[in-house]
This record gives sequence, structure tokens and C-alpha cells, in this order.
Amino acid sequence: QVRLVESGGGLVQAGGSLTLSCAASGRTGSMTVMGWFRQAPGKERQFVAAWSGGRTYYADSVKGRFTISGDDAKNTVHLQMNNLKPEDTAVYLCAVRLFRGTIYYYRQDEYDSWGQGTQVTVSS
Repeated sequence: QVRLVESGGGLVQAGGSLTLSCAASGRTGSMTVMGWFRQAPGKERQFVAAWSGGRTYYADSVKGRFTISGDDAKNTVHLQMNNLKPEDTAVYLCAVRLFRGTIYYYRQDEYDSWGQGTQVTVSS
């Protein structure tokens, strides 16, 4: 399996920026997609962005504000978040899909391993 560790969360004012990182270890050679999801209190987990072989995918709510990038040599994916809004407040979780690609990168049940998450809080 693959172990994922997120970092970079914190408290920021609206309009500010944060960069999240997710470091993978273990059977990283089997990774095909690395994704970010978020979950706010009382709400369902939602897709944020995904990285697969240099291709990027974004939820409409973050397009133009968030940028996902990957470093395949370091088995790390980053999420640069700009112009943050209070509604971006959530626990952000990194996830990875193993062995096979997918066109359903936005579905959490397509992912095999998850990190513990990192809290992002945006104050108004």
C-alpha cells in the first residue's frame, strides 16, 4: 500500500494563499492518480483537484484559484491555493489511486489510499 502525509494547512485571511503538500511512501510505483479532496463540518467530502501523468483536473469551485502540481521523482503532489475564501475552509485530504487509471478522478471511491488530512481555515 501507499502511505500519504499532508502538510501546509493553517489559518489565513480571505484573499490569502496557502500551499498544501502530500508526500507518498511505500508502493509508489503503482500510483496512477493523486488527488485532493476536502470536507467541511457537516458536509460531504468533495473533489478539489487531481494530478495524473502531468494532466490536471479541477472542481469548478476552485478553477482559476488553485493549482495542482506533481513531482513524480519525489512522489509528492502540491496544491497551491490563491484568493482563498471562507467557503474553502475544510479538512483537505490527499488520496491516491493505484495500478489503473480512471476517468472518474472526481469520485472518492476511485481512490485506494488516503491521508489523515490537514486543516485549512479561511477567516473573513
